[in-house]
Amino acid sequence: MSTILVVDDEYLIADILGFLLEDEGFEVLKVGNGEQALETLARTPVELVITDYMMPRLNGKELALKMREDPQLRALPVILISGAQAHEGWDSPELFVAVFDKPFDIPTLVAKVNELLRPPKPS
Repeated sequence: MSTILVVDDEYLIADILGFLLEDEGFEVLKVGNGEQALETLARTPVELVITDYMMPRLNGKELALKMREDPQLRALPVILISGAQAHEGWDSPELFVAVFDKPFDIPTLVAKVNELLRPPKPS
């Protein structure tokens, strides 16, 4: 089972994402800021990070930059979900595998997660 780390200081959004992804069969960990995300990543292996942009103590872009500096986390895919700052993600394709505007389309987000974590089965 793949583990996803959701990083968002808006607990309602984190909970909704958690429920949706757990329904898809993923294990979900949730933290409220970028510093907590780095602490979690240091002790728990995950396959994907989904982060908000605007957060206290390291925003989503700062988190992704720190991850890219760490050889253990460099290749870990990161999805950015943001309201007004989505352009920060589009302007940084080296940091994010996908960028979603809030409010985001749930089926599209779930499809992207499945695409990243569940490769297509050979025919």
